[in-house]
Amino acid sequence: MTVAITLAGGNTPTPPPGPVHLDAKGAILAAADRAEQQPIGKYWSLDIIDGQSYIIRAKTGTYAVTGSQSEMFNWQGVKPGMGEVYYARDLPAHPQDTSLWRKAGSPSRFRVWSGDHYDSFTTKGTSWRDSGNGAGIDPRGGGKFRGRSAEELQNLPADPAKLTEMFLTQSAMGFAKPANRPATPAAIPRVQIRTVVGLLFAPVPPKVRAGMIRALATQPGVHSIGPDTDPLGRHGIALASNDMTNGYPEDGGTYRSRSVAVFDERTGALLSIQEELTKPSGEYAEMKPGFIINYETVRSAAWTDTKPGKPSTELPFS
Repeated sequence: MTVAITLAGGNTPTPPPGPVHLDAKGAILAAADRAEQQPIGKYWSLDIIDGQSYIIRAKTGTYAVTGSQSEMFNWQGVKPGMGEVYYARDLPAHPQDTSLWRKAGSPSRFRVWSGDHYDSFTTKGTSWRDSGNGAGIDPRGGGKFRGRSAEELQNLPADPAKLTEMFLTQSAMGFAKPANRPATPAAIPRVQIRTVVGLLFAPVPPKVRAGMIRALATQPGVHSIGPDTDPLGRHGIALASNDMTNGYPEDGGTYRSRSVAVFDERTGALLSIQEELTKPSGEYAEMKPGFIINYETVRSAAWTDTKPGKPSTELPFS
């Protein structure tokens, strides 16, 4: 990342300002500064896409498809009675390598191994719905977000140390409870990333959003890894956990992957949380490092002063 800095001097002429090159962590902290400058409003809207990658071993070549995809769009007023709405739809499965998919005959249905059973996905999706599982309209709703009131969220501290104590210690994340298994070094940063992402999904004030990014960037086991790309092809900068072994020998072997949070470098907005392959093996033996195994991607997140409308019918993937 390059940032132009203007130098101020006295009567002595100064040379033209030159670029300052930031390292990966410096770029994350600069993005946090920009997150702190974003506007706030009366309504918070959020559009999230989640999906899972599956491997298709066709006779004409192995390729990946993205299936089990859904999209959720919701908006909420900051005060009770301002309303809240949840829309949901299923997205069509799509191949990640269209040339290999075409060589395989351009199938419209994919039968894949999913955990402990076979599942099927098609290239057809559904329309938005505002009722049923995960959807609904409440004109009298609003004012609460993920179990916390808007007032609670507005009053969260901006200081990274205080936010760490509130949300990112082992005790705060529930590892210290007697009923829970002891935390492993690999698990802690993954849960910290997930915890911060969950808070960034909520309408926290810009200063708190910036504080959470700064707090996460200082945690042991969380690393600034520089440029990365989300499933929608958007470029950003990222924080990642240490990688860890996943998979089972009986399913063809294990592989290593890490949890990654991608941020927009221009605004500090969260773009995606995704599981990325670091050491191909097992079911992902033919894939390359950086391959996205699963994800939750933020298609849009915004404050507005006017009540949001219905979500776009346009599909997120071309």
